[in-house]
Amino acid sequence: MLAENLKNVSDTIQAALAKRTEKKETGDTVCLVAVTKNHPATVIPEIQSLGVGNVGENRVQEAREKQEQIGHPGKWHLIGHLQTNKAKQAVELFDLIESADSEHLLRALEKESAKLNKVTDVLLQINVAREPQKTGFLPEEYEAVLEKLDGLSHIRVRGVMVIAPNTPDEALIHEVFRKGYEYFCGLKKLRKNIDYLSMGMSGDYAIAVEEGANIVRVGTALFGPRDYSNRGY
Repeated sequence: MLAENLKNVSDTIQAALAKRTEKKETGDTVCLVAVTKNHPATVIPEIQSLGVGNVGENRVQEAREKQEQIGHPGKWHLIGHLQTNKAKQAVELFDLIESADSEHLLRALEKESAKLNKVTDVLLQINVAREPQKTGFLPEEYEAVLEKLDGLSHIRVRGVMVIAPNTPDEALIHEVFRKGYEYFCGLKKLRKNIDYLSMGMSGDYAIAVEEGANIVRVGTALFGPRDYSNRGY
């Protein structure tokens, strides 16, 4: 079943790439991040045996418990909101923190990364749709924080992450992702090492790819519904 689901997701990504009407600054390949939230650790070696080397987790504690079971295979992405008091654990556990959503958090990550003599890769999460229930830099906050990044020598910004509204309005989703791509292009003109635009989840990753995403975060479409009985995480 997992192999069949992966083929369906991969085919959808390729179809979305073919629908692009112009060459994108993000390139023509897409990194699939397998989101294993509320699934057992055993699905990680299974999906990686099928060629998917990137793992996505929403919570620090769940990632820690899984890594205690299976180690740290592949590249691990933190895709959920990160509290500053868990910055130390996040720096230790993850290869890419996609959800850097405030100056306060960036400074916490800088502090903990410096202690480990590590440069931590992050994406700046932008709340393009200005949804009050979601975290992320508002557009004006994002523009203001760019001026302060050079003072963070243990943080390496690699791009942008965007979450679209949960809505059946595909035109709105296209608009939000299109703006996300514009932010990526603007950042790429200003800074080195800007490579990643993470947009799209199981319900909207095809639209995200069409609009320029080169990272998509897919869980349910690969693994099926989450098992919320795993409340220990």
